[in-house]
Amino acid sequence: MRKFNITVNGKTYEVEVEEVGGVAAPVRMAPISAPKASVPAAPTPAAAQPKTQAPVTGGESVTAPMPGKVFKVIKGEGTQVKNGEVVMILEAMKMENEITAPVDGTVQQITAKEGAAVNPGDVLFIIG
Repeated sequence: MRKFNITVNGKTYEVEVEEVGGVAAPVRMAPISAPKASVPAAPTPAAAQPKTQAPVTGGESVTAPMPGKVFKVIKGEGTQVKNGEVVMILEAMKMENEITAPVDGTVQQITAKEGAAVNPGDVLFIIG
C-alpha cells in the first residue's frame, strides 16, 4: 500500500493506492486538512512595480488571469469595444494570451501599460 497527498483546487487529499499484479486497485480519497504556512511577502522595490494610475470608479475592472507581461495594448482609452473583443495581449510562459472585453462598452482606463509585469488579480483595464 502506498500513500500520496494530492491537492485538487486547493483541497488536499490523502490517497492510498495498492498495487496488485499490475492492475490498479480502487482508490480511497478522504479530505485532510493541511496547515497553511503564513510567510510574509518580501517588499518589492518601487522600481520593479508597474506604474499605474488610480482606478476609475463605476466601470468593470478586468484583471490579469495569470502572471505575465503586457505584450501589446490593442484598444486604447476611449475606444468602444464589444463583448469578446481583444483589448490587450498578455505574454505568459512564452505564449501570447488574448485579454478580451467581458462586456460591451468603452475602455475607460488602461491601468497596465505595454511592457509592465503583472500578477494574477492586477487590474489591466476598466470598461464602462
